[in-house]
Amino acid sequence: MFEFLFKQPASQASVAGQPSPGGSQAPLGTPAERRAAQAELARNLAGDEAAAVELILNSEFADVRLAAAEHVVSQDALEKVQQAVRNSDRRVAKLVQGRLDAIRHVQAEQKQAQACIALAQRLLADEKLTPNLVADLDRQWKVVDAAPSAAAEFTHVREALAERLEAQVSLQRAMIDALAALRQHPDPVELERLASEHAAHLASPERGSLPRHLLNDFNAALAAERAAQQPVASPAAPAPAAAVGVEPNRAKGAAASAVDDAGPAPGAGAAPVPTHGEAVTHADGHEALAARPPRPPKEKHKPSPAEQEANRHFMDLVEAMEAALAQGQLHIAAEHDKTLKESKTGRLSPAQAERVAHVRADLKRLSDWARWGGNISREELVHAVESLPAEGLGMSELAKKVGSMRERWKALDGVSGAAPKSLWEKFDAACTAAYAPAAAHFKQLADERHANAAKAQQLVDEANALIARDSAQLEAAGGAQVDREESASGNLPHTHDWRTLASSTQRLRQAWSRLGTIDRKDKKRLDAAFSKAMDALMAPLDSQRKIEVARREQLIEEVGKLNPLDRHTIDTLRRLQESWQGHARALPLERKTEQALWQKFRAACDQIFARRKEHAHAADHERKAHLHAREAICASLESAAFEGDDKAVLAAIGKALKEAAAAWHASGVVPRASEQKIDQRYRAAVGALQSQADAIRKRAGAAQANALREKLRLVQALESALAGSDEIGSADWNSRWQALAALPAEQERTLRTRFDAALKAGEDSAARAAYAAQLETNRQRLLSEVLRLEIAAGIDSGAEFAKDRLKMQVEVLQSSLKSGQKPASHAAQLLALCAMPALVDARTASRIEQLFRKTGAEGK
Repeated sequence: MFEFLFKQPASQASVAGQPSPGGSQAPLGTPAERRAAQAELARNLAGDEAAAVELILNSEFADVRLAAAEHVVSQDALEKVQQAVRNSDRRVAKLVQGRLDAIRHVQAEQKQAQACIALAQRLLADEKLTPNLVADLDRQWKVVDAAPSAAAEFTHVREALAERLEAQVSLQRAMIDALAALRQHPDPVELERLASEHAAHLASPERGSLPRHLLNDFNAALAAERAAQQPVASPAAPAPAAAVGVEPNRAKGAAASAVDDAGPAPGAGAAPVPTHGEAVTHADGHEALAARPPRPPKEKHKPSPAEQEANRHFMDLVEAMEAALAQGQLHIAAEHDKTLKESKTGRLSPAQAERVAHVRADLKRLSDWARWGGNISREELVHAVESLPAEGLGMSELAKKVGSMRERWKALDGVSGAAPKSLWEKFDAACTAAYAPAAAHFKQLADERHANAAKAQQLVDEANALIARDSAQLEAAGGAQVDREESASGNLPHTHDWRTLASSTQRLRQAWSRLGTIDRKDKKRLDAAFSKAMDALMAPLDSQRKIEVARREQLIEEVGKLNPLDRHTIDTLRRLQESWQGHARALPLERKTEQALWQKFRAACDQIFARRKEHAHAADHERKAHLHAREAICASLESAAFEGDDKAVLAAIGKALKEAAAAWHASGVVPRASEQKIDQRYRAAVGALQSQADAIRKRAGAAQANALREKLRLVQALESALAGSDEIGSADWNSRWQALAALPAEQERTLRTRFDAALKAGEDSAARAAYAAQLETNRQRLLSEVLRLEIAAGIDSGAEFAKDRLKMQVEVLQSSLKSGQKPASHAAQLLALCAMPALVDARTASRIEQLFRKTGAEGK
């Protein structure tokens, strides 16, 4: 257990490098003086990185190198130190590696930040800036931990991009508002203003963001309004319609809304009498208003409250329809229009009627556009389906592709209306042609599954036939009971062919495993039928094989009982081998079982022959030489004397025992007459050296237990102070810890973790209260563990714990009987006890120290 102490000086010596040229030479003297001098140099570095690097490369003490490494911060120096101490000083290498990783992380983040800034600048210079590109840029920047300067630069460029996007939104909104105003039939002055604004929009730097369809719609509406507002040229006097200022479309709308009170035509050849406001075509081809004076207006109709409510609901639907069209939700607008057509309403005002007509005109226009776009998309789908055969896709992927194409066609029907019949027939024919290879493939697979199902049924029928035949053979042999009795006696029934039955079952299983896929609806049924048939078929065979395995194991035992030196052993061994071969021919076992039993039988036979050969070729002179060698080994052990400290003596004893054991085992056999005597002499010499080593280990174990007890006392004192109201000073407690002797790595790490946890809890009042509660909670658990360790170590717990000790002994015994596992070692349980933070009283502390004394006394 002290091997690591012996290797420590060598490892420290290997860490120390040669002084660098021109560097400071470490002062000569004892190791303690050199350590003190180098520690003083490390304390006086004051940020001198070059001196720190030189001290790390030249120092032979790990703590000095670690202290000097605190002053190394630049990347070049860190890389130099890492290269030098990578394989020699783990703590310094870990510290340097952590700082290098932090520096490289900052460099990577700066590089990524510069890439995002460059991308933002490219987007800012791009004429066709789109919001999705800016969104991607924001997602990339979100994961970057940039420096403040880079963040400020990115924020400046990002604000410029936001201004461009805002300008694009404002420009598009202005275009949409201008188009809406243009569709309200403005007067000539307003029309020219809209035209000038449109020219300004086209001259905007963000004109590239305007949708093409919006520009086309505005240009078409502007040309239509200009054409509608141009005066109609006439060779004679101006037409009354022009004088009145009524536009043809508005005159037509007024005529549709007015009540026609004119009577029927006076005759079949008479011209119709125009109503007030209608245009009359003269013989010269010009239109004018009828000269008939207007009728007196009727009395104004007052709608009822029900009609008013119906009109309000009707106009709400119209408004919802307008909102749906503005958001591009064509299918919702179509549903609203269908509801409008089915709803009943009162008389609408001309403005309302015009609004409804305008909304429906927009719906028709957008529907036409959607239908056109849907047909374009359908043509693309047709083209995509027609190109599928050339892609060489797998059958499953081809079927998924065709299915997805049909689903997309159905989705287009719901969005843009039904497709033309010719286009649908073309698409359907293309899908059918593209799916034809997959259909043929799937049909072939289905046929194969049906054929496999038929083969499986044949195998089931064959297994059932074998069952019937095997049952008939067993009945002919006198029944299964007689068969088992004969088999148990070692004589297999000749009337039953077990070998054929075994080969048939193996053939059926192999044929079933080679079957291909079967339809799921048939596979479960066939698997159940085959399993049932095979179980029935294998039942007598398995029973007979168990009997045969027992017989073969009996043969192996008989071989093992043979005396290799007996003259009749060879004849008996040959008879047993012939019996084995006869049983193997009559009933072959499963291959794995057969091979395992045969290997055991052959090993037993080989051992007989090897031992006979060993005894036949043994020579007396070799045994005498072995005896002399063993006498020399005993003499060397008896005269061995070791000097030095306990560690060196212990190492020397271990080496001497190891070499003596190796030489003893390599010496070979000795004459029988001298064998017992030389063995007793060797055991006596080894026992003397082991007693000496055990005494040294016992002293070392006691010292280790004392050190462990002292550090545990310090931890318990800290936890008691933490549970009370005493102020915790980390520096004082750390100095007290450092003043104690070091423990082995595992014990040191366990107690140090508990000690650090208590110190950390003392830094904060809330954490201190929580840790104190945990210490109080673990008190009872600690008592239970102490009682368990006392039971394991055979230490009396005291009269007050007699009842608990008896209960604990019963629980430990029951647990060991149930689990059947080997319990943890006493040292591991004691280490777990040291790792448990809990408050202890004086009685519990004395019990724990008694455990430590017991451990140290036994040298554990």
